Formats: sequence, C-alpha cells, structure tokens
Amino acid sequence: MAASKDMLGSSSPLLLERSSFLPNSRDLLLRRPNELCFSPLVLPTRKGRLNAGRNFKAPVAAISETPPLIKRMWASEEKPVKFTVRAALTVRKKSKEDIKETIANHLDALSDKIGRNVVLELISTQIDPKTKKAKKSSEAVLKDWSKKANVRTERVIYTAEFVVDSSFGDPGAITVRNRHQREFYLETIVVEGFACGPVHFDCNSWVQSSRDHPENRIFFSNKPYLPSQTPAGLKDLRENELKVLRGDGKGVRKSSDRIYDYAKYNDLGNPDKGIEGVRPTLGGDEIPYPRRCRTGRPPTDSDMGAESRVEKPYPMYVPRDEAFEESKQDTFSAGRLKAVLHSLIPSLIASIDADNQDFKGFHDIDKLYKEGLLLKEGLQDHLLKKLPFVSKIQESSQGLLRYDTPNIISKDKYAWLRDDEFARQAIAGINPVNIERLQVFPPVSKLDPEIYGPQESSIKEEHIVGQLNGMTVQQAIEAEKLYMLDFHDAYLPFIERINAYATRTIFFLSQTGTLKPVAIELSLPSTTPSRPPKRRVLTPPTDATTHWKWQMAKAHVCSNDAGVHQLVNHWLRTHACMEPFILAAHRRLSAMHPVFKLLHPHMRYTLEINALARQSLINAGGVIESCFTPGQYCMEISAAAYRGWRFDQEGLPADLVRRGMAVPDPTQPHGLRILIDDYPYASDGLLIWSAIEKWVRTNVDRYYPDASRIKSDAELQAWYAESIRVGHADKKDEPWWPALDRPEHLTSVLTTLIWLASAQHAALNFGQYPLGGYIPNRPPLMRRLIPDESDPEHSNFLADPQRFYLSSMPSLLQAINFMAVVDTLSTHSPDEEYLGERQQPSTWTEDAEIVEAAYEFSAEIRRIEGVIERRNADPKLKNRCGAGVLPYELLVPSSSPGVTCRGVPNSVSI
Repeated sequence: MAASKDMLGSSSPLLLERSSFLPNSRDLLLRRPNELCFSPLVLPTRKGRLNAGRNFKAPVAAISETPPLIKRMWASEEKPVKFTVRAALTVRKKSKEDIKETIANHLDALSDKIGRNVVLELISTQIDPKTKKAKKSSEAVLKDWSKKANVRTERVIYTAEFVVDSSFGDPGAITVRNRHQREFYLETIVVEGFACGPVHFDCNSWVQSSRDHPENRIFFSNKPYLPSQTPAGLKDLRENELKVLRGDGKGVRKSSDRIYDYAKYNDLGNPDKGIEGVRPTLGGDEIPYPRRCRTGRPPTDSDMGAESRVEKPYPMYVPRDEAFEESKQDTFSAGRLKAVLHSLIPSLIASIDADNQDFKGFHDIDKLYKEGLLLKEGLQDHLLKKLPFVSKIQESSQGLLRYDTPNIISKDKYAWLRDDEFARQAIAGINPVNIERLQVFPPVSKLDPEIYGPQESSIKEEHIVGQLNGMTVQQAIEAEKLYMLDFHDAYLPFIERINAYATRTIFFLSQTGTLKPVAIELSLPSTTPSRPPKRRVLTPPTDATTHWKWQMAKAHVCSNDAGVHQLVNHWLRTHACMEPFILAAHRRLSAMHPVFKLLHPHMRYTLEINALARQSLINAGGVIESCFTPGQYCMEISAAAYRGWRFDQEGLPADLVRRGMAVPDPTQPHGLRILIDDYPYASDGLLIWSAIEKWVRTNVDRYYPDASRIKSDAELQAWYAESIRVGHADKKDEPWWPALDRPEHLTSVLTTLIWLASAQHAALNFGQYPLGGYIPNRPPLMRRLIPDESDPEHSNFLADPQRFYLSSMPSLLQAINFMAVVDTLSTHSPDEEYLGERQQPSTWTEDAEIVEAAYEFSAEIRRIEGVIERRNADPKLKNRCGAGVLPYELLVPSSSPGVTCRGVPNSVSI
C-alpha cells in the first residue's frame, strides 16, 4: 500500500481496471480496504514481448485512504454487501464425433434445458469464521450450453455468474460438477469482477459426468503456493485432491479414471498363448526395472503373476488426462494405418512367392522410395483370385505404400558405405551417446571371467598402429586420440540365444577433427566352458574380399548399436526411467506447487506412449522383438542395462565426463572441455542444457532461497522419496541418489529430468527414420555371421558377396515393418509443444518474476537455434558440414509437423 501511495500520491482516487466482465464497478467499491488485492500490470515492450515485473508493477486496484462514503457504508452495514462476478470457461470440442457421441451431445443439449447442467462454485482462500470451512460463492450454472451445442469451432466459450459478498476474499479454487452424460474438455476458466483483477484457472482436463464420477472436480487458480504457504481455505482441498489422484491401489482402472499408481512390467507376455508367449516380469529382486502405471487388470489364466493383456484396438489404461488429444491421436493413428498397409501387401506377396523374402539387389531397396509397394496388375489379378479385398486396399491406399526418401541418402546415396560416414554417425547420428574415450588398452570387459572368458580384448597394438599417423597406441591414448564403441558386455551374455556378434570398434581422431575406424572386434561365446570365447579382429580392407568382410563387420556394429540405442538409451533411459517421476509428481505434488508447474509440460503424453509401447512395441511378438537382433530377449537386455543405470550420471555434463568425452574445465563456457571439438550432439546439447539449468535455477531460487525451505517442503520431499523408493524401488538403497537438501541439488535433479524428457529424447528419437530408414545404413538386425575360410558358406560369399551381404540384412517384410514403425515414431504431431514454446506464461502462473523468466528462457532457446544453424553452415565443422554431409539438426528446437529430423518437444510424447 505504501508503494501505491508513492506512485499515485496521497490524494489519488481508487483505481479500477476496466473490463467487459465487470458487472458493476460500484459493487467493487464496497470491498473493505484491507481486502483489496494487487496484480502486476503487464505492459508490452518495444519488441512485442510481454514484460511482467521489470519495474513495471503498477497496481490494478489501489486506494490511498478510504473515501468517507465507503467508511459510512461499512459502518452502517451489518452484513457484507453481495455482488456478482462473471466467469468465462473455454471448452475444447472434438472435431470428429461418432454416432454415439453425436446422440449424446444432443441429449446433453436437451437435458441442459431442463436443469441437468454444469454447475460451478467458487472457493475462497479464506475460512468462514462461522462454519470453520472455506468460504463459497453461490452455485452458478453454465449458460447457453444448449444454444451452442451445434457450434462448429474448435473452442467454445461459455459464461457463468456467481454471487459473492464483499467479505469473500480472493478466489483460490473452483469446483465443477458435470450433470451431462458426456465428458467435456475444459481448457481454462477466467473469473473477473474481483478487485484483484482477472483470476486464471489453467485446467486442461476432462471433466467426467457425475454419473460416472459423483465427486466435484476441483481446479486451483494459477497462483503458486508451497505447502506451508497454502491459504487456510485451500488446505483441505489441496490434500483431498492428491488423495483422489493416488487412489487406493485396488480394482481395475476405468478409462475415465484419474488415478496414478505403480506396477511391475508383468504384462509384456501372454502365457495363455503357450510357452512362446511367456516373458519374465521386469521389476523386483530377480530382474530390477523401473515401475510403470498400474492398470489393475486381472491375471492371466495360466500365470497368476502375469497381468492379462489388452490388444489393439482396445486402449490400455492411462489416467484420462494423459491420453493423446485428438490431433495427436489422428497423427498416431495415421501412422499405424501406414504401418498396416506397408506390411500387409508384402506379407501377402511373401505368402505366395517364397523367392521374394530377401532383397536381391540395392535396386530393390531403392524401389521402396521410388515406386513403393503398389501391386502390379498381373500380381494383383493373381491375388484377387484368393484375396478379393486386396484391390480395395490398393484403391484406398494410393501414396501410402511408398516410403519417403530418408535424409541419409538424400544428399549422397553412397555416403553410408564410407568409413568416415560410419564414424561420423557415432557422434552426429541417431545414437551419439555410446561413444567413449579409450583410456585402457587393450579394452577390458567387466563380465565375470569364470563365465565369459578372459576380460582383455583381442585387439592388439599391431592391429591398429599403422592407422595412428605415426603414433604408438600409448601416445595416441595420452593425446586423447582413441575412441571406442563397446557393445561387448551388453550382448555377450545373450549371444548364444540370439546368433549375433558382440562388437567393439576402435576409432582414431584425425587432424581434421573427424574419426576413422581402425579395428572391429567380433566376439562369440565359447562352445565349451574350458575354451576361451571366439574372437576375430578386422581392420580396414586391403582387397576386394576384405572389403566385403569389413562392410559386413560395420553392419554388425550398426546392428549392435541399433539394439542398444532402442532398448537402452531410448526406451529405458528416456521413456521407462521417466515414468516413475511422472507418476510420483501427480500423486504427491499439488497442481498449485511451483515444481509441479515447472515439470508439467515435460510430462505430457509420456504415460500414453509408454502404454502403447507395452501394447505393441516391446511386448512378446511386438515390433521390437520382430525387428531387432535380440528378438525375444530384447527386454532382458534392457533390464540388464538398468542394473548399471545411475540417475546422477544422466545429466549431459555428467554423462560426457563418465564416457571420457569431456573433462571439467572452469574456464570453458559450460565448465567442460569437449575432447572432440566437433562433437555436434555434445556441443549443441550443452547450449540447451545450460538454458534449461538457468531456467530451473530461477524457479528454485524464487521459491527456495535456502535449504530449510527444501527440507520442510513435505510435498517435494514426498515426490522425490516416492520416485526412488517406489518408482525405482529396485535401486532405492543405492548411495548415488542426490540428496534433496539444498537448492543446487534440487536444481540439478529438475534440470536432469527436463533434459531427459526434452532434448535427450529428441536427439535419440526424431532421427530414427531419416537416419535409419535406409536399412543398409543401420540394419536393426543381422541374420548371418561373416564366414571364415573354413565355413561352407564362404564359397557362396566369394561367388556373390553383394547377395550374401543383403541376405544378412533384414528380409523385405522385416525391413518394411521396421521402416513403417520408425516413420511413425519420427513424426511430430500438429499439437506438439516445443522447448521454450509453452502457452502464455501468465495463464499458468501468476508469479510475475517467473513469467518474465519464461519469456527469457524462450528467447534463449530461439537464440540457440540460430547458433546451431550457423554451426551447420561452418565448413570448418566437418562432422556437420561438407559435400554430402548432413547437418546436425536433431537438437534444433523448433520444427514443423511431420518427419523433419529436427525439433525438441517438451516431453517424451512419441
């Protein structure tokens, strides 16, 4: 109040913000002086951004002294004066409705006319001294629902009017009771008429019919509160809402439920189909794994420990607000239709023509992009005799059966054959997070030598010394010139069951800043316990025969890389390991909590896409088992990797240091010196990491100025503890979990989570089709080993090495199944929300300091995009610029819809 006197002068009159929603400004004058509230005035700057809180905080309503008339009215009134306030509710409508929804919509319009409508009630932040409960407004009915039933816009605004008295205080919550038959999606509510100015409620939630869910829905205003700061009128509501979201852990979940709970991965198999459908439960002492969202489905008939499955097209349960919105669902469904059409026709062809299983030449692969898989007239006639619906499929699928040309062959069709391109993709491809600096030579395994033989690699100095520009191996190590892709320990325990190699690849860093492969080790397990494992070392070729063997060795490395990328780095580290933190956030952090507001955009759609993965991708017989070398053991490889997972090493700086790709250096901009100057993933990633870290630190400093605030925040501590003790229960006793006891620790934890959900996932996901859609570049599986001279197949290899090479690759059917799925997974939907692009900050937080920081974060992300684009045009950076070299755009923040090989969404949304 003193500040307002300084600004306005002691004799300034009462100022009120004008609004079309204000029913009568005289009513607001009757509010007691100590109940007037202030809201920062948001002023436009010259750049068009909103500047909230930078020396522009002007009072919306202020008085210097109570006018004599109002003093007399307060003195003469025994009861507070009642006045009317108005709410505007934005409801998002479906663009498509089936016949049942259309009928229900009409019934709701009719029932609304006779009183079965949507009822709202405002809840004050203050306690009524008489009832000892929060003050409430009169109930209000949503107006004109029936009149607007046929409006064909995406969003419809409805209004409601509440009667409150002048002692009501500030509105802190609003309840909604839906007495219609159908649910509806409530985006926002804005209440105007209070002296504090418009009050925003950021809802973005489905409101169920009271027939299915009798309890009222509660939405809190956008003003953030730590638990200890919660106004008295909201405390019970805050606690009760979290209890509703946690549920009781019992029963089968309905699609309309909003309950978040945990379960083990015991639904990947279907033992009722026989032994081939059995898969182990992931999670627990025997096979540690993160927890997933509980559905409560009953057990299978043949195994009480396995949860029964839900197969397509029936949906897997996720809390209602976690399901894909309509435009996202349309994009995903279109991708699934593509996958069906892409795989159906070749399946039919393969069932009739046994010779059509393999690619006969590279021209067969090229035809997938040029001609597609449309049936030729003669073959169509042949199929029609047995399968009459083929013609209909072809007629309705024009353009759907031809694949887009992947980026990897768009600039140079044969680049993938070159050693330098093979090496470049280790630092600028779809899996740039496995390469590590070689610090011990020969490389050493961590596997038990009693089971897997000698730990020391078979790669010797004589294998590589001729490729080191005159250096010895030790000199090259000391000069930080040797790097490695090591998949030996990830694959060797499973090799006997999957018929593949466990590979190691050594790279040398040249003077131009590019890598070149100098040796590949291929390992097979021993045939008898007394004999060492079979290992062979291949080096760059010197003749035609060694050339083809070298190409096959690189293909096996890529196959190892593709499996670890998909099962460990992508699925485990960004999808599965994030899910417990998301479940705990909804269960333990109120929507009013500033940390929940910070994390909320980074949790969008993750539970839904993970549920869809359990249904179709990582399940027994699913796409991952069908398309990747480990087959039915895919998820066991993922679980084996979880044993070595550490949350404290998941942040980008810690990961780079762990792999030896960077060393701490306080003189560098990000506190690290990257050892390969042109390491696109690392150099671009650190820009984004630092921007996220600054944004998070601003939030943490705003609400937690000291350690005591963090330690005393019951919700925050409960969220973090439950994420570890329940969500990551199999690792709850590990000593490396960061303690949540200081602002810097909280900043680190939150920065890591946001990094994993946004930039890390984007770097690992959205290049899957552009860089992996050309199968020879990155085969997800290999079907044949490399024959040595004593092998009977060696003569076939010598007679036609190209055909032998292609027959080692996935079959036509395996290839197009894989391509169709990664095409869908690489697609941005039209409703994607990208890093730095969130809805207007003032709608989700009232805090002017955070609003300003959000705009600064957005501006920094846009600046980073410009830096990356300039780097991609710099000819000195040969790993991202040059003849036929693809630019590294996977960490460019923005993108248009579709398969773009760029764009950093806020969350793991696909």
